[in-house]
Amino acid sequence: MSGGEFAFIRSIRDVTPPHPAVIVGPGDDCAVLAGPGRLLVTTDVLTEGVDFILHDCGLRAVGRKAMAVNLSDIAAMGGRPLAAVVGVVFPAGEGGARHELHLGLREVADAFRTPLVGGDTNSWDHGLVVSVTVLGEPIREPVLRSGAKPGDWIFVTGPCGGSILGRHLNPMPRLREVEALVTNFNLRSMIDVSDGLAADLNHILEESACGAVLHADAIPIHPDAIELATRSGRTPLDHALSDGEDFELIFTIDPQMGAKLLAAPPVPVWKIGECVTEAGLWMTVNGQQRPLAATGWEHRM
Repeated sequence: MSGGEFAFIRSIRDVTPPHPAVIVGPGDDCAVLAGPGRLLVTTDVLTEGVDFILHDCGLRAVGRKAMAVNLSDIAAMGGRPLAAVVGVVFPAGEGGARHELHLGLREVADAFRTPLVGGDTNSWDHGLVVSVTVLGEPIREPVLRSGAKPGDWIFVTGPCGGSILGRHLNPMPRLREVEALVTNFNLRSMIDVSDGLAADLNHILEESACGAVLHADAIPIHPDAIELATRSGRTPLDHALSDGEDFELIFTIDPQMGAKLLAAPPVPVWKIGECVTEAGLWMTVNGQQRPLAATGWEHRM
């Protein structure tokens, strides 16, 4: 199929019929299923050569990343994890080192009290593939990408950029942060930074049918982005906006509640902009507003 993964997801959404058990289907960080409570379901597939270089990082690091990126999706829905299952396709002949993958998975799952309850394994004559599915529950109501409104303040939970220098292999899902935020504040929309701050914010804007203005001097830039800029010829700000795999949370909140959050934040947060009525993404730089491209990572399909 031509185009990227987001075009493919849109085509799937267009032909997915409604179902009474499905509250939220394809297109958000998790699906939301009806039942006695509401169940969050997310899955991510990590592939050797795309998401990691196995001979550089080792199986334990792959296991940690595979679990963490899925727990991050649960956080992005305002949830807490309940359990995980794992599917693995090993390279033929990988041998006894396979146990290291399980140790990495368990290391992150145990840190967030997420039991690993089952899965499946296989092998083939190609690279390692790891697919993790996590089940969770919303802390209050699921926080969707589609809830942002013009006038909302836009926040991020941490500095971004430069994750390729090593942080992308050891992401920290913001589950503890989201517990504090959702318990005390009414978040209107949220997403985690996997594809890039600008690209992921744009997913919120598309789902919420609004636009946003970011402020260049308010974007928190990770030291890794500054280091990477010395090698790449790009600016630290450009890296912060587009590198991805930071796994911080972007969320929007109404201004009154946003002021209360800034006055007494239960966790570190940065206000980086505001939602506006007109569709699109802009940035103010030295008092001048200009269009901002929603650049970031997208799998080719």
